[in-house]
Amino acid sequence: METKKGGILMKKVLVITYYWPPAGGPGVQRWLKFVKYLPDFDVAPIVYIPENPHYPLIDDSLMDEIPKDIKCYKQPIFEPYGLSSLLSGKKTKRISSGVITPKNQSVLERLMLWVRGNLFIPDARKFWVRPSVRFLGRVLKEHDIGTIITTGPPHSLHLIGLKLKEQHHLQWIADFRDPWTSIGYHKKLKLSSNAQKKHKDLEYRVLNSADKIVVTSKTTKQEFEQITTKPIKVITNGYALPESTSAELDKKFTISHIGSMLADRNPINLWKVLGELVRDNPDFKSSLELNFVGVLGENILNSIQEYGLEKHVNVIGYLPHDQAVEYQLKSQILLLVEIDSEETLGIIPGKYFEYLWANRPILGIGPSGWEVAEMITETKSGKVFDYTANSELKNVILNWFESYEDQSLTISSQHIEKYSRKELTRQLAEYI
Repeated sequence: METKKGGILMKKVLVITYYWPPAGGPGVQRWLKFVKYLPDFDVAPIVYIPENPHYPLIDDSLMDEIPKDIKCYKQPIFEPYGLSSLLSGKKTKRISSGVITPKNQSVLERLMLWVRGNLFIPDARKFWVRPSVRFLGRVLKEHDIGTIITTGPPHSLHLIGLKLKEQHHLQWIADFRDPWTSIGYHKKLKLSSNAQKKHKDLEYRVLNSADKIVVTSKTTKQEFEQITTKPIKVITNGYALPESTSAELDKKFTISHIGSMLADRNPINLWKVLGELVRDNPDFKSSLELNFVGVLGENILNSIQEYGLEKHVNVIGYLPHDQAVEYQLKSQILLLVEIDSEETLGIIPGKYFEYLWANRPILGIGPSGWEVAEMITETKSGKVFDYTANSELKNVILNWFESYEDQSLTISSQHIEKYSRKELTRQLAEYI
């Protein structure tokens, strides 16, 4: 169960994850950084990933961040999304990302959602469970591993942990980057009552079979405490970026959103306020620029155009992580948006922590009672509004614009060190 490195005993841990470079997006960052820093705390991670995954986003730049001395096992995975993409690649990519458009769904899209929700339980990666359990049984014995960690979504990976826990004497830690049955898109999967029960039953079994549970928000911890008495620890996502990185601030009054902005993430009250300021303030009109680094939903672009902002929009598209970081550093304001729903109160976007590190004012729009609002208030890193805010939202943007004109738009975030990836990894190592 232990190995020596430089004369120090290291505890061996098997990390079972689906997302790994060259996968792009925030899901891969969490365990890539944990794996990088765990050896600093006397834990030796061994990684298990699919050999032929179906990743919605690719970021080859992240390949350089994989530690050179990390042992990584791969096994083939059967991906139904690969077959469905033959029918409609665009719709498949959207559904596999958890992005579901509620309106104007085609017959094919409705059928794909029904199949996804009712036949692939808990998700389309379920076919990787059985072969993985067989393969990893040998890996556990070969390396004398006493602790495994599964991270989801996809939550089918927790079923690998469940089976291994049943067959071997080991410690199992289940990491939930997102909730399971309470995640916003679950209601859109056209689940039958039988399928809903299966999801709930699997969630219950995982939460009550794992030795320890890790979640990314206090809201999810409170939710899971209603289901299990097992230990639950909140370890949020975080930031881990080079301290020397810098960029010259944009000359324009840029409001930038980093990451995909799709489906219901459409803060119409913000577009309305910006439209009014453009109409009434010539200086604001000549200075405003809206940057979208990532995929921008067509419905959101339509709303932006409806309020007369089309000439101020810069749709950049998906960029490698290092290039996206540059936009965070040079933007005047960083926009953070979450769906206006009770199910998203505990969703803390991974980009929030990198926004903190960038040290630019954060403008948050989300549901009333959003956990992020408390965090932004605590760190003094910006302002958060709900979807009904108007005059107060307008006043803050106007105040920030006046500071921008004076070249004094700055932010002095506080207490952000606890969100560094290395500090979060220290907490994880202690929990292990």
